[in-house]
Amino acid sequence: MKSSSVQFSLFESQKKSLSFHDHKGNRQRYSIKNNRKGACFRKFFSLRPLALVLLHMSLMIANPVTAQKKIYIFTDLEGVSGVFKFEQTREKDSPLNIQACEYFMDDLSAVIHGLRDGGATEILVIDGHGNQCVIPHMMEPGVKYVTGKPRSPVMWGMDESFVGMVQFGAHAMMGTPDGNLHHTQSSRSENRYWYNGVESGELVQYGTIAGYYGVPTILVTGDVAACREAEHFFGKSCVTVAVMEGISREAALLYPFEETRKALYEGAKKSMEATSLCKPYKMDMPIKGRLQYLDLESNPEDPEIITREEIFQDPRDILKF
Repeated sequence: MKSSSVQFSLFESQKKSLSFHDHKGNRQRYSIKNNRKGACFRKFFSLRPLALVLLHMSLMIANPVTAQKKIYIFTDLEGVSGVFKFEQTREKDSPLNIQACEYFMDDLSAVIHGLRDGGATEILVIDGHGNQCVIPHMMEPGVKYVTGKPRSPVMWGMDESFVGMVQFGAHAMMGTPDGNLHHTQSSRSENRYWYNGVESGELVQYGTIAGYYGVPTILVTGDVAACREAEHFFGKSCVTVAVMEGISREAALLYPFEETRKALYEGAKKSMEATSLCKPYKMDMPIKGRLQYLDLESNPEDPEIITREEIFQDPRDILKF
């Protein structure tokens, strides 16, 4: 039996018909305007674009493409479980510092596991503490770590491809009474920064640079004061995890490691749901910056307070006084 071969005439306004040859070779013609079968054909082909869209959607459901969710982790040491005095953070490779870096790596692993279980597909870790903290043999497989100096810019690798940033091991800004190890950039010269008249710490500084690229801060970990500061500037959608409560600059109410690492995991996992809720942090442009610090070089015994002011046209430059 010969299969019917369908031939379509041009559907001109004055000649709207459909003709084909049946299995006996006889030519059949149906008027699209008057014939019921022709009307069915016309309806089918007028709906063809919709049918193709529905088919495409069904194929996507049957073969889903996993959305890429890249997370940028900017780290510090002062807001890590068990870290409460400068002796742990300032003297590189001292016994206390090595132990603090181990605490850092264990806290970081808890966050990484939570992010992955929450849907993160790629993670970049930036060693943001001054004398660096990453211990290579304790790194998590499949995660990329950036450490060592010199390195420029400060937030190396940050771009628009990330869906969110984690500020890990954070501390409150200089002058926060209950902020454990509180400082901004330098704990020795006691730097203080104002942007557009608002005093701000490192959370805002790094959040602003990420915000330039449209990347929101989705998670902050540190002491209670750092978490409070994060909520103030980034809003309640930003997830916070407190691993201790500051009493004074070098005294804290510490939480057991088993509890903090569980909380870090759960918070990190939850933060993946906040990527669509958190907004990138942005300042009004141009940014009017003011820096105040102690001049320890001229007179260490009785240092003078120095003030500098700058106008920043690019948010990425807000640390360049």
